Amino acid sequence: MSALWALHGLSVRQGRKTVVDTTALSVSAGELVGVVGPNGAGKTSLLRGGLGLLPAVAGEALLSGQEVKHLAPEARASLVGYLPQDRRLAWNAPARMVAALGASDLGDAAADSLALACLARVGARELADRGVLDMSGGERARVLLARLLATRAPLLVADEPVAGLDPDAQLLTLDLLRAEVARGAAVVVTLHDLGLAARTCDRIVVMSRGRVVADAPPREALSSAVLAEVFGLDGALIETEAGLVLAARRRA
Repeated sequence: MSALWALHGLSVRQGRKTVVDTTALSVSAGELVGVVGPNGAGKTSLLRGGLGLLPAVAGEALLSGQEVKHLAPEARASLVGYLPQDRRLAWNAPARMVAALGASDLGDAAADSLALACLARVGARELADRGVLDMSGGERARVLLARLLATRAPLLVADEPVAGLDPDAQLLTLDLLRAEVARGAAVVVTLHDLGLAARTCDRIVVMSRGRVVADAPPREALSSAVLAEVFGLDGALIETEAGLVLAARRRA
């Protein structure tokens, strides 16, 4: 099966600093891939560089086998939906209008209908006519998740989609993304909670200093050696009735 997203030797710089260094990654339909790493490891830069939102200085990024840099915006939007970490919005549009932006390929009536359905999926149907600048951060996050779901793209990429959400909303968000995987999409998320990543993701990509240092199922990717080397933690993943749990402490 060909990859929906593939990076080959990708390098990205910001100013004089290399933030992604000769990175390889392949993501196929039907898998949820988590990207983890310490602050400044290059997680967001990897996503943005791999989607053509930051210029690559080496290597290539492919969406469904096509080079990102050669894709028109409309073609790129049909292949990938992207949820950035920054949830700021410039205007106080109603939630249904913001969510409908994800369905730019549909007519107004169809896009609005889909937007309402996606708002209902994220538990925000009652917010449909409220301006997004009048919402709490958690409410706005749900609206932006609805916009992502409305894209119906084969690849969904979400940068810290659960940041700042209460535990119930975090689980809802990841359950919805898992449902997209079940329909055949590929989903890539960055997460800070290593235990949550281990319980949720099929694969985990660990980044450190702009490089991928592990890319494997959770137990292997978050081995005791990786936890110590990358995160400065003494510990391990432990199997419980609730799934994998991280038992760790900071190294002395």
